[in-house]
Amino acid sequence: MSAHSAACITHLRHLSETGELPDAASVFFGGGTPSLLPAEQLVRILASIPRLEGAEVTVECNPDNSSPELFEAYLSGGVNRISFGVQSMVDKVLLSLGRHHDRSNVERSVAWAREAGFQSLNLDLIYGGAGESLADWSETIEAVIELDPPHVSAYALTIEAGTPLASDTSRHPDDDDLADKYLLATERFAAAGLVNYEISNWAKPGFECQHNWLYWMQGNYAGVGCAAHSHRDGHRWWNLRTPERYVEAAGNDKAFTATGEQLSDDVRALEGLQLMLRTRFGVPLRHLSRKDLEELDHLLEVRGDRIVLTPEGRLLANEVANRLIVIPQGATDDYLTIT
Repeated sequence: MSAHSAACITHLRHLSETGELPDAASVFFGGGTPSLLPAEQLVRILASIPRLEGAEVTVECNPDNSSPELFEAYLSGGVNRISFGVQSMVDKVLLSLGRHHDRSNVERSVAWAREAGFQSLNLDLIYGGAGESLADWSETIEAVIELDPPHVSAYALTIEAGTPLASDTSRHPDDDDLADKYLLATERFAAAGLVNYEISNWAKPGFECQHNWLYWMQGNYAGVGCAAHSHRDGHRWWNLRTPERYVEAAGNDKAFTATGEQLSDDVRALEGLQLMLRTRFGVPLRHLSRKDLEELDHLLEVRGDRIVLTPEGRLLANEVANRLIVIPQGATDDYLTIT
């Protein structure tokens, strides 16, 4: 077993001994490429996690290192959901994103997963890569729909400071192009029976990612592995960043935590509203002033006593989120009228 895998099991044992590891409703192996880890090691880590009956267990997979044997080992070991890092179904776009797989790899990997018995699958896409035309993105969408996945995630390419992409402005995505591609995805996925339940996520009914819901609902979760984040009742913390330090902590009975923060009630309430705004449930009307409701009318749909973002509103979600108001305790009904 690798040193990092062993350190994860040690960390899980520590959390269990200190009462910080209740039965999990969901488990997500992500960050990097978990499918590079030998299946037996991943399954041994999973066996160290107490889980509720029917818990969702997801593993992120790269189509390049998939195989029938891998999926069979996952399924027999307790994994019940696979998330494929597809990014694009157009080979030239994959090359521009630095990916080594191609469309045939994706199609083959999805078939293997289904043959092994997996019913819950996600295809993870990125749009806005250098040289990707609207026609290329349309081809990706149609190729993905042909695979009939129960869940799709589609994220706009983002620029991270300090990366080669950040220093090459010729490869930076154009906002109008990203908007066109998002609206096209929304239209095509809806026609294919995939419901948008969060800005960047679509699913057939019953196949929404439960682990993601946990994040959006500000639930409690324990992060295991280097740089993993945790949250409990408004307290957030993250593990030691490098594998070497994380493994050293496991071997020398040191703290796995690097640092953390405690959220104030107001900050936590505002973050909760901002997260829920991203979902199909939206937020109660009372958290926007009447003035802002009128100004943002073209971005919002009123459903009963709640507001949800329209497809165009999802493109400007941050603008709406920045106007959300946390209502003080004891505020009168006319609070938003005078704010």
